[in-house]
Amino acid sequence: MIGNDVIDLVQSRIESRWQRTGFIDKLFTIEEQRFINDYDKPETMVWLLWSMKEAAYKIYNRQTKIREFSPKKLCCFLDSINSHLISGKVICNENVYYTQSTFSLENIHTIAVDNLENIKNIIEVENKEIIKDENGIPYLKINNMLQDVSISHHGRFEKWVTLRK
Repeated sequence: MIGNDVIDLVQSRIESRWQRTGFIDKLFTIEEQRFINDYDKPETMVWLLWSMKEAAYKIYNRQTKIREFSPKKLCCFLDSINSHLISGKVICNENVYYTQSTFSLENIHTIAVDNLENIKNIIEVENKEIIKDENGIPYLKINNMLQDVSISHHGRFEKWVTLRK
């Protein structure tokens, strides 16, 4: 399974007041708050962690059909950070989701998978025929077959990803 999230950093600066009292406490665990405080660009870390949670949540929702706003149930861990690529994982209940995030000055894009091997099989797709189930979960229709797809958009950016078959 796959999930993804994209954040337009310019748009987030316009829309969000992430520094307001209570915002960080409401969304992030103590460990995640340490990541934010220790990183040289705390705003970037806020949106990186948020995108990891969102991408993982899309898989969790697909697996369980549970829709809930509980960002602290999704706990982020960072495995490696380099100039434009971050690998990590998100744990929710007993589920582990593996993430890979790319970032630039304009956006952050995170992809999550439930099997680490699938991180190498991610492909972006153009807008194709989408069918949603009764829970609003999207599927890509290819040759009368349905395939998991994750769609994310924010501000100027939109990403559609699936796993190579």
